[in-house]
Amino acid sequence: MSAEEQKADIKTVIAELEKICAEKPDNVMAHHQLGLVYRQVGQVDKAVAELEKAIELDDQSAESMINLGAIFFDQGDVDRALALNEQALAITPKVAEAHVNIGLIRQQQSRVKEAIECYDRAVQIDPHLLTAWINLTSAYTMNEEDDKAVEAAREAVTLEPDSSMARNNLAVALYFKGNYEESKKNMDKAKELGYSVDSRFVEALEEKLAATSE
Repeated sequence: MSAEEQKADIKTVIAELEKICAEKPDNVMAHHQLGLVYRQVGQVDKAVAELEKAIELDDQSAESMINLGAIFFDQGDVDRALALNEQALAITPKVAEAHVNIGLIRQQQSRVKEAIECYDRAVQIDPHLLTAWINLTSAYTMNEEDDKAVEAAREAVTLEPDSSMARNNLAVALYFKGNYEESKKNMDKAKELGYSVDSRFVEALEEKLAATSE
């Protein structure tokens, strides 16, 4: 499908959902889905309005809370993002994505141990959630728990070998473990998959490799 065809398809979906919401204003799922599509096309204000409407209609709509929280997080409104994810967990405690989102907030606040606890809960609920393992890797690296960082990174790569971010995180974790050869292999793979590897990391790794070859 071409880019133009995709745009036309999304416009059709939006028109259909808008019609449903107009004809059945109490349709929670329609408002929720419309909010997601609006976010996809960058109409953030409309996305917020639709997700807020879904929550207004159903105050147990944890999924709408999580998605609305993600928008606020992207906008830098951490307090509202945190409140929405905590509200979602109060309704449905075993939602791995909400634990990951709270972990991201804690990590951004440099409360790394709390972030690790959140990511741990997420992978216990859903061991196949790639974002949880990726974020757990970076949190362990920040906390200088290098063995655990490598373990988490390997889990992420096992789940999705073609994840450029997982490969980059594994490269970084292996670097801090002193495994420079394997680090380079994963860094090169991350580049091949399209990841924009930090030039400072590339230089540091090259220096280590040069020093070990002397």
